Amino acid sequence: MLTVDGDRVATTGGDDTALAFVPPSDRAEGARLLYLGRDDDGAYLAQILGSEHHAGDADRRTDDPQGSTTGGSESYAVLREIGWQLGDRDAGLAVGALALANWHHTHSHCPRCGTATEVIDAGWVRRCPADESLHYPRTDAAVIMAITDDAGRILLGHAPQWPDGQFSVPAGFVEPGESLEAAVRREVFEETNVVVGEVTYRASQPWPFPASLMVGFVGRALAIDVRPDGEEITEARFFSADELRTAWTTGTIRLPRPTSIARSLIEEWFGEPLPEVETARRWA
Repeated sequence: MLTVDGDRVATTGGDDTALAFVPPSDRAEGARLLYLGRDDDGAYLAQILGSEHHAGDADRRTDDPQGSTTGGSESYAVLREIGWQLGDRDAGLAVGALALANWHHTHSHCPRCGTATEVIDAGWVRRCPADESLHYPRTDAAVIMAITDDAGRILLGHAPQWPDGQFSVPAGFVEPGESLEAAVRREVFEETNVVVGEVTYRASQPWPFPASLMVGFVGRALAIDVRPDGEEITEARFFSADELRTAWTTGTIRLPRPTSIARSLIEEWFGEPLPEVETARRWA
């Protein structure tokens, strides 16, 4: 059983970071139990503690983002900060637990009649006792894309809520009735005035902050008159590989964390992993 406290998960800490598992008999008083699945080693549960912070609030935290010690051998850590250190099993369990926990936190009442719902099916369904309707965890589709021009440069942008120097590839939610490919073209044009032609699917990543599925694409710019919209994006430009390497290694810009699909798209374009830099220059 793993432990989730708001937007943090219990880990072993130290150099070999992994999830800290405890037997179900160590369930904290009042903690909600969720079933995460099973493998050859057995079944996995998550106990959800009652923190005021939740995965959807991770960007607005004002306390220590690196995690805090619990008093024992384990510590609590924000998944965004330690996800790159986790193995595939632990990362998948942590993402699933955070996504489910956030859904329960934000969907406690029936959207039809407002009645408080009850948890059934080991945490995967909420039922309204008034009208018997069933409600399931939601996932919001979003696109994220590496857009390049004819010179092979990549389009990166800066959002106003980010620290100075923080850049990433464009991204946005898919609108009702819209295809993924249309969402790529619309988002890039709305935010940067760049017209995109052909787009190709690359990969996807669940992103429980709060409940997104990031669908990654690469695309080719047909027109590169870059003009940020001033709201979603306040600065945008195309970078060559040499320009990005220099800006990254000198600390002029910060780029997404190694665990993110944004970083994966950038490094795929770059042709290799970005050079190691001191932690202070990484994504805040």
